[in-house]
Amino acid sequence: MKIIPAIDLMNEKVVRLYKGDPNQKTVYSDNPIEIAKRWESNGADMLHLVDLDATLGMGSNLLLIKKIIKEISIPIQVAGGLRDESIIVDMAKISSRVVLGTLAFRDKLTLKKLLSDLGSQKIVISVDHKDGEIVINGWQKRTGIQLIKAMQEFITMGFSEFLLTNVSRDGTLNGPDLKFLEQACQLNNVNVIASGGISNITDVQNVKQKNAFGVILGKALYENKISIEEAKQLS
Repeated sequence: MKIIPAIDLMNEKVVRLYKGDPNQKTVYSDNPIEIAKRWESNGADMLHLVDLDATLGMGSNLLLIKKIIKEISIPIQVAGGLRDESIIVDMAKISSRVVLGTLAFRDKLTLKKLLSDLGSQKIVISVDHKDGEIVINGWQKRTGIQLIKAMQEFITMGFSEFLLTNVSRDGTLNGPDLKFLEQACQLNNVNVIASGGISNITDVQNVKQKNAFGVILGKALYENKISIEEAKQLS
């Protein structure tokens, strides 16, 4: 199982939000490149860079993300507000993978074109949900679409890589949502990265037992409740 630290960017700082709420943020560093190098040196398998400003329509950290990518040698997947085809293609050229959420649900034609142009291994579908219902636009808008049904549709289209977040758990340290993770991981031919709620090494072990492809480490990592090294020992 891949151990994947998250670096959430807002105003060029490393932050964590509580349940995705920009009004409830904690700033952990004003030097994201230093943080990225630290997680790399600690043995991370991949980095998960999130542009929260782009996600929330408040700006962009694109230039900073490009700087981080130049400094880091391990794989990097880029997420957050990737809704413009040309930007997505550009990011796919310089990163390992791009994570698509809102666009994936709102613009299937562009999504199919990106799949054809980039290939399925370059695209991660972000299936963010609140208790099984997909949410988009920085988790601000409910869709009425059920998680597993949505994943099945994407699998039929040819996608296999998914990032699964129960937003009710994100940034809470209340433990991961194992119920929906188990349902997602039981689908055929999928790699599911679990995100949200990880608080300790037991949570990582529980995620691994559900056959997750990877796990995102966020707040627990920044608050020293878990280390990449101990998580790697499980993986």
